[in-house]
Amino acid sequence: MTKLYPRPRGIAFAGVALFALLGGCTLAPTYERPSAPVPTTYGATPPGQEMPLSLAGPLAADADWAQVFTDPGLQALIRKALEQNRDLRLASLRVQEARALYGIEAANLLPSVQAGGAFSRQRYSGSAGLPEGGSSTPGGYVANDVRANVGVSAFELDFFGRVRSLRDAALQEYLSSEEARRAAQVSLVAEVATAYIGLVASSEQIDYAREVLAAREAGIRVIRLRAQRGLVDDLELNTEVTQVEVARAAVAERERQRSEIVRALQVLTGDVGTRPMAAATLDDAFVVPVAAGLPSSLLARRPDIRRAEAQLRAANANIGAARAAFFPSIRLTTDIGTASASFSNLFGAGSGVWSFVPQITVPIFQGGRNVQGLDLANVRKEMAVVSYERAIQTAFAEVDDALAARQWLSRQFQAQKRVSDGERERLRLAERRYANGVASYLELLDAQRSEFQAAQQLIDVKQRVLVNHVALYRALGGGWTPDDGAS
Repeated sequence: MTKLYPRPRGIAFAGVALFALLGGCTLAPTYERPSAPVPTTYGATPPGQEMPLSLAGPLAADADWAQVFTDPGLQALIRKALEQNRDLRLASLRVQEARALYGIEAANLLPSVQAGGAFSRQRYSGSAGLPEGGSSTPGGYVANDVRANVGVSAFELDFFGRVRSLRDAALQEYLSSEEARRAAQVSLVAEVATAYIGLVASSEQIDYAREVLAAREAGIRVIRLRAQRGLVDDLELNTEVTQVEVARAAVAERERQRSEIVRALQVLTGDVGTRPMAAATLDDAFVVPVAAGLPSSLLARRPDIRRAEAQLRAANANIGAARAAFFPSIRLTTDIGTASASFSNLFGAGSGVWSFVPQITVPIFQGGRNVQGLDLANVRKEMAVVSYERAIQTAFAEVDDALAARQWLSRQFQAQKRVSDGERERLRLAERRYANGVASYLELLDAQRSEFQAAQQLIDVKQRVLVNHVALYRALGGGWTPDDGAS
């Protein structure tokens, strides 16, 4: 039974404060960031523009996307997606969940103070004797007990850092969830931008395909008149009819593709009922290209790398908690208050009481549970190291691939533009030769097909160039600023 003694007040709480100050150590190993398992420069960078790899760069601001994607229509879609996308909202809620869990673990470092009061009235038999403060009644005695107290219940004195390690692990899990939200945001912005570029490209291709269809329909009217006069044979007429249907099918296919992109954008923006508006041509879809001399410190902006490192730090902290399980656990219960047989004397002189109940638990035999728990913590840390290194390798490869693609796409675009210009000139000459009766209809038809194909391919290459900018935005972890290239 706990014995109650009068006065001295504050001794118990002084002991709690002293033990809390002493309990500041932790058994977690010192954290050391693993070295990056990648080359120190990007292989795709031109000679003289090498970018040394660094993992200590600044965090990208959430608003960087607005400096990269300057098209007003695209910016409106991105803002709507950031506000209404369900996946991003779920990621934000997970951040709030992790923050609350961290708050719970952090609160375990502080004593839980409760205040209470109690009143009891008991009857004793006459043979038990008159209790203190009791009154006699026929056949026995009646005693009242009135108490008021404030105290600490089962507060763990964290001598070996178990609670602190769990607190540190929860903090890193919270930071990891925040990086997961940033990763979801970067991915969402990139997906919206890619879909928007596809929407503009498909609209441009539809407009061009419709122009071709209109030209085919006008041409077949002319050929029918010439066929009625016997100037062309049925083969030429049927060929032109077929080409009209081919052009009509091309329009339908492009319309189908655009419809799919529109539905994808509606899902991304969380606005199924609104049809997104797009720029007229890819030349109007403003996407700021990245500077060639990017500092590689931007690689540290990638949320997946930051998330992997936070998880590694959490695993490192959990080792401290697993090690602490081998040591004694000390808990303290204490309270101070007043006790009296009546309410009128509850706060009178001599009514003070206090209790001080330390408890120590020493692990002796756990069936190997603590050993296996430590092994599990060590294995999970090794897994976190591998995940961290894999995240770095993936990031490096994605940036390197995007930079390499940028070089080749630039060359491809210039070449395809020359092809398209050449085919357009060839078609102009073929139309003139056909009108003058110098060229055959098959020669004209071949020129038309080649010009249409070259024009469509030029649009495709333009689209890939812009999508490459988006891929580099995603690979760099959220964008860049115009000053990055000169820094």
